Amino acid sequence: MDLPAADGTPGSGRCPDSGPVIDVTPASARRSVGELLERTGVSLDSVTAADALMVTTELVTTALRHGGGLTLFHIAVTDNALHLSVGDASTRAPVSRPITLGQLGGYGWPLIQRLTEHLTTRLLPGGKVIEAVLPLV
Repeated sequence: MDLPAADGTPGSGRCPDSGPVIDVTPASARRSVGELLERTGVSLDSVTAADALMVTTELVTTALRHGGGLTLFHIAVTDNALHLSVGDASTRAPVSRPITLGQLGGYGWPLIQRLTEHLTTRLLPGGKVIEAVLPLV
């Protein structure tokens, strides 16, 4: 499932350096993932759905706050897994940093790493695409 770009063109398949920033919010991304999960028989009350929605929120929010804008949002379910691709305009790969008590932020990437079965970051000339796979069984 793809959400359209602000100009109405499909959001899928666009590399960060070749397409417009798409008009997706964390809430609309969560809604799209939730609808897809429900269509595939995953209850939104399940831990599986909570994990998928958390990863979606973290990736989209980070792209918007720190990545220069969202350039790609694509979701699909294949082989009993949710496949989530999020692109942004930053060429910096995400990194885990040491966490200290009372620190604001820095928890998202380690959380994403723990909740996903497979996680890759593809650096591109004009940004990056993070691909996350979460098991649905």
